[in-house]
Amino acid sequence: MTDWDAALYLKFEKERTRPAIDLLARISNENPRTCADIGCGPGNSTELLVNRFPEAHIRGLDLSPGMLAAAKLRLPHVDFEQIDLAHWRPGRPYDVIFASGSLQWLPDHEALFPRLASLLTVGGCLAVHMPDTLQEPIRALMRMVAAGGSWTAKLMPVATSRPRIGSIKDYYRFLATACGSIDVWHTTYFHTLDNASKIVEWMKGCGLGPFLAQLDQDERRRFLEEYEARISAAYPPQIDGKVHLAVPTLFIVARRSI
Repeated sequence: MTDWDAALYLKFEKERTRPAIDLLARISNENPRTCADIGCGPGNSTELLVNRFPEAHIRGLDLSPGMLAAAKLRLPHVDFEQIDLAHWRPGRPYDVIFASGSLQWLPDHEALFPRLASLLTVGGCLAVHMPDTLQEPIRALMRMVAAGGSWTAKLMPVATSRPRIGSIKDYYRFLATACGSIDVWHTTYFHTLDNASKIVEWMKGCGLGPFLAQLDQDERRRFLEEYEARISAAYPPQIDGKVHLAVPTLFIVARRSI
């Protein structure tokens, strides 16, 4: 996967931004001087930080050129930087490090989360949310389709490469040494979409991307046809004809104490 499609992602901007709004509401820092939005995407989460902390210096970080281009158009006065978060080593600590739906793509959270906490000022806040959808049909069916076609050799490495998200107890343990205040919780969003095709469109803007990037045009068409047929069966219409997309989400807000 060489890049992400900001336009596809933003087709569901309202729904995708909702967890970031809820996460931001749990940050108690009133006047941070510096904020980093890591995995900022097209800038929808960065815009929340700008509005909440107008006096702070805010920097958006992402690996995707396409996402960063969209973010710069949206917020031309904010500093954005292309960087691999796995190797991020800022020259100064931050008062707030905000990660909206990005860290689930990175491995070794047992090392990653303490490292991020170490990049905070004393009293600084690490705020993270991650979709926890490994067992949901939207992801399980991707793996099933990947394993059942002529594309299996291409797609199984992708299907097995995404890191697993830990438990609430895991993240408390990862952060307990450096952070005196740790709030970890789990919730499920139910997004109402028009039909099963809209669920497929949703997934094209996130989890399906790495799969589709490995396929030629005909394979991509056949993969999507099979995936949509399975999604239609897994997400039947409600009484009004619409479907509910369940997205379990893990939240973490931790304050550095040492």
